[in-house]
Amino acid sequence: MTKNLKATLTVVLVAAGVLALLLIVNRPSTPEPVAQSEVPAELLVRENSHRLSTAPDGRVTLVEFLDFECESCRAAYPAIEQLRAEYAGRVTFVARYFPIPSHANAQNAAIAVEAAARQGRFEGMYRLMFDTQSRWGEQQVSHAATFRGFAADLGLDLTAYDRAVADPATLERVRADQRDGHAAGVQGTPTFFLDGLRLDPRSIDDLRAALDRALGQ
Repeated sequence: MTKNLKATLTVVLVAAGVLALLLIVNRPSTPEPVAQSEVPAELLVRENSHRLSTAPDGRVTLVEFLDFECESCRAAYPAIEQLRAEYAGRVTFVARYFPIPSHANAQNAAIAVEAAARQGRFEGMYRLMFDTQSRWGEQQVSHAATFRGFAADLGLDLTAYDRAVADPATLERVRADQRDGHAAGVQGTPTFFLDGLRLDPRSIDDLRAALDRALGQ
């Protein structure tokens, strides 16, 4: 076996392992069974919820409760991006904040993303958080200054950004998502809901199959 082939196989196996662990790292040690009853729509998607993609017919909606410091959310991120491309115009993808208290920078990260959203740059900061998670995640020191640097990289008005970060309404916006998550039974991240029903996917193929069923394919 050539070195190149060995390297390729290693990458494939690692990627498969990461996807298989999507919902394990940040779940309780004994996962609760998935609720079969439909969660009220108003708990999952609010008027001000952040939509990464919007389907014109609004028929199928995938909601993710996420934590920007969560390694499983980071592992799911490329899969969600791939699915957004595959189902563009057919599925609405919604991101909800659910920072885990044990993650020292999760709440600050969510506040930074929400502050960017006030300037119309939610997705840009959302991407930066996941793309750079290895630089600031799993650390006890505050990375608020790091996140402000991201705002500068995005070309945001830093005075307005600082004002938004300091505004109690920004934190309240994050906590409102958390409250909805708790009310919907979210215990860890990432947690997905498809048209009101919680999913328990173990791979991108599981998510794809669920979307296809919802679309009637």
